[in-house]
Amino acid sequence: MERKEELKRKKRERRIKQFIMGTVFIVLLIGGWYFSLIGYFIPLCMVAGIGMASIKGRKWCNWYCPRGSFADSYMKIISPEKRIPDFLKKTPVRVGVLLFLIGMLTYQIIRLWPDFYGIGRFFVILLTITTTVGIILGILLHQRSWCYICPIGTLSNWVGKNRYKLTIEPEKCIECKLCYKTCPMQLTPFEMKHEKEMKFKGDCLKCGLCVATCPKEALKFPG
Repeated sequence: MERKEELKRKKRERRIKQFIMGTVFIVLLIGGWYFSLIGYFIPLCMVAGIGMASIKGRKWCNWYCPRGSFADSYMKIISPEKRIPDFLKKTPVRVGVLLFLIGMLTYQIIRLWPDFYGIGRFFVILLTITTTVGIILGILLHQRSWCYICPIGTLSNWVGKNRYKLTIEPEKCIECKLCYKTCPMQLTPFEMKHEKEMKFKGDCLKCGLCVATCPKEALKFPG
């Protein structure tokens, strides 16, 4: 009973935070089309996300990220929540998206410099296009599909892969797979019972839902 209450509490707190940040995201995205300097919140998110990853892994993408929160609080309502295809998780695909977007960003900044309003407007356009792609993926597959190819997410994955790691006590795990079912990124912590690490460990959002849902308290984060 205590475990269930803890899980409900954690989910409720996370939903509230994500609803707030998701709403902020909508306001910023719409506002950016009227006030182009709002677009500079994108590089701020990049710095914040990668900076946090160096200490806490990909925790930024849990609810701090406005677009991630938008996905879980708004897109989840209409998403079929299908299994995210493995090809979206592959390094070549992620690197390709990262290089393409960085190339576009670099080209446009050089082209528009020193027009700060023009650069801000481009940030808004870029955010709108990538969000549209994320919405399409969310409607067709899963609300967090974009998070696997998001440039900030990819860089945070690399920087924070071995930070604040989730661990398991193998003797306690009964492989009920509840951890997998509750994970917003569809990760499989129970696999660590037999393997040293789970697949795509760098994409763990450190949300703690798997820890709260484990009936045997086999999972834990440092501290």
